Amino acid sequence: MNSRLQQLRLSFRSLNLNDGQAPDPRFTLANERTFLAWIRTALALLGGGVAIEAFTVELLEPLLRTLLATALIGLSATLSLGACWRWLRVERALRHRQPPPISELVPLLTLAVALLAMVSAGLFWGLA
Repeated sequence: MNSRLQQLRLSFRSLNLNDGQAPDPRFTLANERTFLAWIRTALALLGGGVAIEAFTVELLEPLLRTLLATALIGLSATLSLGACWRWLRVERALRHRQPPPISELVPLLTLAVALLAMVSAGLFWGLA
């Protein structure tokens, strides 16, 4: 077990956040707040996926219900991983006094939520 802990520590060291200069703490804290906002969004999507699976048993066909719930849960997982990746990239940029990288999460989330909204609207008006 001790060797696994050492391997985990080595893998975290490879993130290379100790090089460069320490940024202004306000910028680091702002980066963390942004990360937490992405995580809150991912948790909301996860909750939506669970709610669709749990509470629409009598409203939606099983396959459609499962597809919608899986799409929301998958988007939640993707957003969580993307939030971590973005936090790391921005933190590295701050330490090297470079401009922050452009986020890939915004277009991904926009397209996915727009698609899910259109499907949900079609279901709502189709069932009404």
